[in-house]
Amino acid sequence: MNIEIEWGAFAQVFIAAFIGATVLVSFYAMGLRLLVRAGRAPVVGPAEFTDAIAVISEKERQRAAKAAAKAAKRSPLTDGQKKLALFGAYACFAVCGGAVIFAILLIVFNH
Repeated sequence: MNIEIEWGAFAQVFIAAFIGATVLVSFYAMGLRLLVRAGRAPVVGPAEFTDAIAVISEKERQRAAKAAAKAAKRSPLTDGQKKLALFGAYACFAVCGGAVIFAILLIVFNH
């Protein structure tokens, strides 16, 4: 039994995965950044998990929500710029979702 590795195919898959991961993470980070610039900072409520390393309390969540609201008030952007940033954030998240759906379809139908 002789096993041969197609190194060209291996390199092709590695490069595609690296570029895909880089694009996905970049668009998600840009979407979060634009979401914050639009004055809609995501604040996550307290979670209760049995294996949680760190769980924020209700007081900490309220403090984070208050800080996000304060930062939104101080934003130097006009209302039009905030709407544009919000649209850009949603567009970035749409690109992320589209990339994930495309990858799943590629795996399912090209296998």
